[in-house]
Amino acid sequence: MATAGTRNDPYKGFRFRLEIQGLQIAGFSEATLPDMSIESIPYREGTDGPTRKLSGQLSVGTLSLKRGVTDSMDLYNWFSSVSSLGADVGGRKSVSVILVDESGQDKVRWNMTNTWPTKYSTTDFSASSSEAMIETLELEVETITRAS
Repeated sequence: MATAGTRNDPYKGFRFRLEIQGLQIAGFSEATLPDMSIESIPYREGTDGPTRKLSGQLSVGTLSLKRGVTDSMDLYNWFSSVSSLGADVGGRKSVSVILVDESGQDKVRWNMTNTWPTKYSTTDFSASSSEAMIETLELEVETITRAS
């Protein structure tokens, strides 16, 4: 329990890092965590009056990762492997998104299992723009847990 006078400020969303099983990739500019929802199932028994709501299946959305385009082919190669061999052969991986505090210490961790890429894209080319090229990888996520 927090003592009197101690503040418990939220962490800033711009300090994070990723761990992708088997890949050494740095410099992600954005990570959008998947949403989770539990299906609501209406249930009525026999001649009961109003229906009750039962909890159904958990569904997990997609993880979206963005980073500047570099010489590294790791993300594209992972996507290419899954597209040609399938997710089970091409490489389901564990991914963690870790929120870091101002001093660089890991504070909050979301672990995702059995992730695999479903979409790879880059920003458009434009001679009138000086912005960095961004590659985006969307990952299907089977389970997500907040570990800390």
